This record gives sequence, structure tokens and C-alpha cells, in this order.
Amino acid sequence: MTAVIAALAEVLFPTLCLSCGTVMPERGAHPFCGGCRARLRPIASPLCPCCGIPYPPEDGPDHLCGRCLLNRPPIHAARSYGVYEAVLHDAVHAFKYGGNLTLGERLGRLMAEHDYPSFRIEDYELLVPVPLHRRRLRQRGFNQSVLLAREISRRRGIPLDFLALRRVVDTESQAGLKKDERRSNMKKAFSVAAPERIRGRRILLVDDVHTTGSTLGECAKSLLQGGAESVGALTLARAIQEPL
Repeated sequence: MTAVIAALAEVLFPTLCLSCGTVMPERGAHPFCGGCRARLRPIASPLCPCCGIPYPPEDGPDHLCGRCLLNRPPIHAARSYGVYEAVLHDAVHAFKYGGNLTLGERLGRLMAEHDYPSFRIEDYELLVPVPLHRRRLRQRGFNQSVLLAREISRRRGIPLDFLALRRVVDTESQAGLKKDERRSNMKKAFSVAAPERIRGRRILLVDDVHTTGSTLGECAKSLLQGGAESVGALTLARAIQEPL
């Protein structure tokens, strides 16, 4: 009977590719069809072991980028599933601005099941999603980072705390801002609500897109000041062409 119900559900509610909408051959498969999957660019070595920005293949082994050499960020290590372009860009926008919450589960699963270069999700003790200000949360109706982190937590068995860190300043949207403007926009935007929940713990921040690292960096500073042992970051996508 269970098999019959599952088969009927597949006919009535087929799983679609997150990018092009093609019907997927089976439920629970990769969230993108074969054609769209071929257009993805998962991030692999060589990359900067600190901020995770990828290098061209001919650049040899992993090594710190110039920015991390000059000014080491507060984040111990940051990784992203893939480059923020084409297929992944469309999927993020459909999830974040289209209000389709089921996309969060499928994209979170993609993040949870990926093997990252020189990086283990299991090395962290607590998942903390990047918070939204309450006004933005009311407007959107959900925090995309919480949905991604919830799926990672479920699949990797790591506790999730979406209340430990809060956004106390209703910052301007980062979209369209230059690098220095993004950094200034995020200053003192976050605070730790309950230091006892993060003290001495290895924390993994979760967000949808890593652009300049300003948001992740400010979150990490607040967590470290609140007593966290170390802070890493995991995002679905990484913007390579950073704003000037």
C-alpha cells in the first residue's frame, strides 16, 4: 500500500528540476536535472583555505589569498557548494524571493551531502543561521538561512540554534552596494542573545550566498565576542565577481 501511495504521489506531484522545471525521474534525486547539473560549478580545490574563494585549476594547491594574508578574517574557514551563477543563481532567487519553501529542503540537502575541500561539517558543534531583522522576516515570511540550516542539521545530526544570534539593526539591503559600503552597512548589526548557548563551542554559520563576506564576518565577530571557540561558514553559493 505504501508503494502504491508513493507511486500515486509521484504522478500527481512530480519532482521538478529547480532550474528548468523538467520532471525528475525519481523523488529524492539530485535537485537539478542532468542538463542543468552539467552547468553547475561546484567549488573544489584549488581555493583559499580561509575564505574559500576558488582559483583557476592551474594555480596549484590550496593557498591563502592576498586578502586573507593581509587581513585574516574572523571566520576560521568558509566554504560554498558552488559558484553563484546561472543554474544556482536562478534556484536561489526562486527560493529566496519566490516563496517556495520546499526549495529550502532540497537545496539544504545539496549542501549537507556535498564533500567540501579540507572542510568537515562534523567538526562543528552548533549550526547558527544568519538572522534576519524582524521587519525583514515579517515581509518575507521566512528566513532562508534557517531552512537551509534545518536540513543540514537533520542530515548531519548537528544541533541548530536560530535564536542565539540576532540582527539588532535593520540594515539596508546589501544588493547593489560596493564592498566598502557592505562592510559599513553591517557594522554592529548583530548581537548574541544568549552567550551561554555558544560559549566555548565551535559554530558553523549558515547562509545562502557568500558575496564579500561582510555579513558573515560581522556575525563571526559577534559570536567570538560572545565566547564562541571558533566560527566557520557554509553557504550554498559563492559570488566570484565581488563588488569593487
